[in-house]
Amino acid sequence: MSERDTLRKDTNSGNDPKLDTSCSVPDDAKRPDGQYVDHWVLPDEERAKGFVRPVRRSYKHVGLPAPQSLRDLTSDEHKQYDQYGYAKFEEYPASRSPITGRFWTQAELDKIGKGCGTVTTMPIAIAETYAREPSYYGSTFCCGCGSYLRVGEAGEFVWEGTDERVGT
Repeated sequence: MSERDTLRKDTNSGNDPKLDTSCSVPDDAKRPDGQYVDHWVLPDEERAKGFVRPVRRSYKHVGLPAPQSLRDLTSDEHKQYDQYGYAKFEEYPASRSPITGRFWTQAELDKIGKGCGTVTTMPIAIAETYAREPSYYGSTFCCGCGSYLRVGEAGEFVWEGTDERVGT
């Protein structure tokens, strides 16, 4: 078991009897709105160690961030990647090496800056998990869209009242 797995002990649910155990596993059942009933959270002891970011409970769906520099695909790239629907390539600066860039589909390009604008509020245990370990989650739920979408530098959400991407 990895160190990260040992931190993933608790779930966040208002009525889950498994919360009293030392290693509960979230139920993958969904509520009628599409949100999971349970979520992984860091244990109380880990969250009590302090936070590397402010504890924020609300985030806004703003859509994907704009790429820094896009270029058209080369003819070789078209041959190799048209089957995946890629339309453009974002070249990353040398400082992001060894990753050289990212291919974008037209659907992704159409989502730049076009989130639904809904503000979603999360339970305190999840907010504290983000504050303790910002990259803990790979996605979060949008109450407006009714689905889970990516978080992080290339994610679709900012903390309410800021330009800071959720998960960074």
